[in-house]
Order: sequence, then structure tokens, then C-alpha cells
Amino acid sequence: MSAEDRLTTGRAIEMLDRASAATFVRLFERGSMSVEIYRPRKLDLQTPHDQDELYVVISGSGVFVKDGVSQPFEPGEVLFVGARVPHRFEDFSDDFATWVIFYGPRGGE
Repeated sequence: MSAEDRLTTGRAIEMLDRASAATFVRLFERGSMSVEIYRPRKLDLQTPHDQDELYVVISGSGVFVKDGVSQPFEPGEVLFVGARVPHRFEDFSDDFATWVIFYGPRGGE
């Protein structure tokens, strides 16, 4: 595995911090897969995506709303969202950050 194929959470957050106003930074891409780090500020304004995705919560807690159903979340959780399913994070703590992994064909698997 080369240095370009690995990244620590701390380094990813540093990259996001350098992007100043950005809420996410894309870190890796290969084929249909991409990996990002996501840290919304106050509000999560995202809209449904064209690909399936996984969130791996790094830090913080709050409520995850997926297709109208609300569930609390905490660090270490893995959350799946199918392509084009409405979702967002609500009432999250200031330290909330998550890995985002998009994969598969447009429209989902």
C-alpha cells in the first residue's frame, strides 16, 4: 500500500480545515468509489446522492434522519444510505465529523 492509498483521520481533518469554508473534502477516488471526510457546520444542507453511500462516524453525536425516520448516532457507527434516499444529520454536536464512502453505479445497486 502506498502513501497515496492511506490517510489518518487526523490528516483528513487537517485537509478539511485548510479548505476553510468547505464542509467536505474528497480524499480518494477509484472506479465508482470515492472517500470523503464531511463536517457540516450548524446545518446539514445535503440533498440525496446518485450513489449508495456509507457514513462512518468519526466524532460527535446527533440525530440521523433517513427517509423520514430519525435515529440517534454516535462515534463508531456505520450508517448506510441507498442512492437517492433523502437523508441528513440534525442536532449534531460541534465536533461532528464522518467519513463518507460513495460506491456503485448511479441509481444504486
